[in-house]
Amino acid sequence: MKVIEMRETGGPAVLQLTERPRPELTTPTDILVRLAAAGINPVDTKIRARGPLLPDGLPAVLGCDGSGVVEAVGAEVARFKVGDEVWFCHGGLGGPVGNYADYICLDNQFAQAKPRGISFVEAAAAPLVLLTAWEALADRAGLLPDQTVLIHAGAGGVGHVAIQLARAAGARVCTTVSSPEKADFAHALGAEYCINYHEENLVEAVMDWTGGRGVDVALDTVGPACFRASIPAMAAYGNLVTILDPGPDLDLKEARNRNLRISLELMLTPQLRDLPRARAHQGEILRRCGKMIDEEELRIHVSQTFPLAQVQEAHRLIEGGHVTGKLALTIA
Repeated sequence: MKVIEMRETGGPAVLQLTERPRPELTTPTDILVRLAAAGINPVDTKIRARGPLLPDGLPAVLGCDGSGVVEAVGAEVARFKVGDEVWFCHGGLGGPVGNYADYICLDNQFAQAKPRGISFVEAAAAPLVLLTAWEALADRAGLLPDQTVLIHAGAGGVGHVAIQLARAAGARVCTTVSSPEKADFAHALGAEYCINYHEENLVEAVMDWTGGRGVDVALDTVGPACFRASIPAMAAYGNLVTILDPGPDLDLKEARNRNLRISLELMLTPQLRDLPRARAHQGEILRRCGKMIDEEELRIHVSQTFPLAQVQEAHRLIEGGHVTGKLALTIA
C-alpha cells in the first residue's frame, strides 16, 4: 500500500511517499479500513518537526484523523461489517499506525459510523477538532446555557467547530479573527460578535460586549500570549481553557484575584496514556457530534484538499498559519 513515512525529524521534505505491506488484523476486535481521506492537524507538523510523541516512534506514519470503508472485521466485531463507512481519531503519534496511508488497522471500539450527511473528506477533517472543542467547552469549562464565551481564532480548525458547539449549548459567543472575511465566516457559524485583533483591543472589546463583566468562558487555541491576554477579559469565577502549553513565565496574580479556574486540554491524552474509559468517552462525543451533523446542527469546513503525494505542500500551508477551517488529504 502507499504510505507517507517519516524516518527523521525536520521540514516537510522528510515526508516521503513509499510502499509498505497492507496491515493485517491482529486481534479478534480489529477492523481493517481502506482510507478515503485523512485530516491534517497542526500536531502533525509539530511531530514531524520535533519527533514522535511515543517512544521509539521512528519511522512513523502521521495523521490522527481518518475516514473510510471497512474491508475486514475480526471474529468478535459486532458493531461493523464489511462495507460500513467509519470515521475516527486514532494513530499518528509515532510508529507505523497513522492515516497518511491507503489502509489502517484499529480496534473497532475506536471507530464510529460516519455521519451520513457529510463526505469522507469532511469526516476525516473533523474528529480531532471536534473532540478538542467538546472536551474544552463541556468537560473542562462546564459550559452552561446563557453564558458568554470567548473563542480565539474562530475561523480556524478548532475555533470554527467550537463556535457551533457553544451556540448549540445555548451560549453567546464572541471570537477573534484576522480579517473581515473571517468575521463573515464566524458570524455565519453563530458568533454574535467578532473582534479583529489587528484593529481592536481584546479586553476593551470584550468588556464592551459584556457590559463590563467579562466572559464566563474563554478558549485559547493560539498560545501563551493569547492565554495571558485573555485573563483580564474574564469574569470573576470564570473558566479559562487552553489547548496549548501556556508557557513557563506566567503571572497568575490577576487570574487569582478573579478566582479563575484554569484548565489544560489535550485530547490526545487517552491515546498517549492508554486510558480505555477516556477513549470510550471520546467515542460517545463523536457519536453525538455525528448526530448533530446529520441533523444539520453542525458543519465541518474544509478549505482545501491535497492528494496523498502532495502532503509536503499541505504541511507548508498549515505551518504558514491563517488556514480557514481544516485541510485534508484525499486517498485514492
